[in-house]
Amino acid sequence: MIEVKNLMKKYGDHIAVKHLDFCLEKGKIYGFLGPNGAGKSTTMNMITGCIAPTQGEVRIGGADIVEQPQTAKRMLGYLPEIPPLYPDMTIREYLDFVMELKEVKKAERKEMGDRLMERLGLTELSHRLIKNLSKGYRQRVGLAQALVGDPEVIILDEPTVGLDPRQMVEIRSLIQELGENHTVILSSHILSEVQEVCDEILIISKGELVAWGTPKELEERFHSVNSIHATIKGTENGAEKILKAIGIGNQFTIQEREEGYVEVEFEATEEQDLRETLFYACAMSKMPIIALSQTQVSLEQVFMELTSEHREENLETAKEETERDDLEQPEEEASESDVDALKKETDIKPQLAHYLLEEEKEEEV
Repeated sequence: MIEVKNLMKKYGDHIAVKHLDFCLEKGKIYGFLGPNGAGKSTTMNMITGCIAPTQGEVRIGGADIVEQPQTAKRMLGYLPEIPPLYPDMTIREYLDFVMELKEVKKAERKEMGDRLMERLGLTELSHRLIKNLSKGYRQRVGLAQALVGDPEVIILDEPTVGLDPRQMVEIRSLIQELGENHTVILSSHILSEVQEVCDEILIISKGELVAWGTPKELEERFHSVNSIHATIKGTENGAEKILKAIGIGNQFTIQEREEGYVEVEFEATEEQDLRETLFYACAMSKMPIIALSQTQVSLEQVFMELTSEHREENLETAKEETERDDLEQPEEEASESDVDALKKETDIKPQLAHYLLEEEKEEEV
């Protein structure tokens, strides 16, 4: 459904994205992970057509995002980290506006708007001005606009930001539902969320794709060693003899926690599960095990291992991009009256993805 071939983006002498190649299938949810400055946002912006690649191509359902933008973008629904909302519109007005932009037939707009608001819990607030909504409800409105037209590809950048725990569960459930018939790309800094929701995960670092697979595949591929923890009733000397007797060697730690008890920790491969051996050895030595657990590698550990070698480069890249963005910003922000004047003089439709007007005071729902 999404084909990325030899994708590259340069800013002067700096290469933000280096020759990415991947193909994403329909009916799957893909997690897109990367540390700050790794090129993740740049890649997503090229996939959605917000910026043009220096080299390579992106195809959505066979349509090139640069050469056939209208065809490709009709198949895209995009929720950026900061939703492109018009604060002086009601929810109903805003969704009608988005449906007009996406060329939804007039006869279908009311039914589609009602369905989206019902799906995202916005029906009772349909006539509220967006500027009077809480951050969580604004996020819901942003997600609703991404779903307008039932696009085949849905790209979500931090979709649960600002939501309370119950809303997060609801949105995750919706994402899983969307993944049944759509291609979904989910970018999130909440690794547990990615692990729970996504079928496959792509990890990018320093502009390169460093790993791709299911959460289980990534864990197995990059760590076959698990940590064994045990609390044993006995002495340090006795525990040490037992560990050496079962073949641990010197790769263990022993600490006395309270009088008559010690805690031991050692590593074992999945092929060498020593918990049962340790249990019988301790029983024979009359040193009972009070607690025994095995800690498996987490997605967070995999992520840290894959990106740690590029950490300094990523931080430097993030700093450079921030400085570049600062230089590109106007010295003074436009006032509300300036924006109103601009809206009267220009066609407002092309500004949907760029216009944001933040109110200093907002009334929480």
